[in-house]
Amino acid sequence: MLVKSRPERSILLIVSGPAGSGKTTLCDGMIRHYSPEVQRVVTCTTRPPRLGEKDGFDYHFLKQSTFDLKLKEGAFYEFAKVHNKCYGTLKSEIQNKLSANIDLLLNIDVQGTLTIKESARNDRALSKQLITVFVMPPTLDELEKRLYTRGSDSKEEIQRRLIAAQKEMEYWPHYDYCIHSEDKQKDLENLTAIYKSEKQKVLKS
Repeated sequence: MLVKSRPERSILLIVSGPAGSGKTTLCDGMIRHYSPEVQRVVTCTTRPPRLGEKDGFDYHFLKQSTFDLKLKEGAFYEFAKVHNKCYGTLKSEIQNKLSANIDLLLNIDVQGTLTIKESARNDRALSKQLITVFVMPPTLDELEKRLYTRGSDSKEEIQRRLIAAQKEMEYWPHYDYCIHSEDKQKDLENLTAIYKSEKQKVLKS
């Protein structure tokens, strides 16, 4: 007997948090543990690829004219301009995979999350599939230490990121879950527990 697939049985798990909160490492850990059942959403950017980056894997690298056209067509769930380069999440990148019953993991900032949540209010299927998680750093002092330890930003950039972090942290009540960061392993265990719990809810619905 043929059974029609139910796209709403898949999940879009969004993870946000300030720079240095460990969200990227956390997402990488989820993908390693659950791929190919869970796949990363590949976002778009107009910046050039960095050494070792691959088109369609790290980002969809688009010309500015192509990005502008897609923006005009309403092809993005959310987009932003950072340091004169554009970034965006394609609706098709999410819709096609959710329709194929593939769970998705998306690492984006607070504003991007709020924009997608707003879109979900008018999209019944997406609203049932969307789960949002905020990664809260232990303290601002610890966050500052992590940023300096990375060694990839100037002192001025780190201070800018700390100011931005304070503003971002105010938005955690808008998320379904908040992980208070401890260490890489514990954070991954918490995110995994959230995923498993929400997946069970979807499968039982």
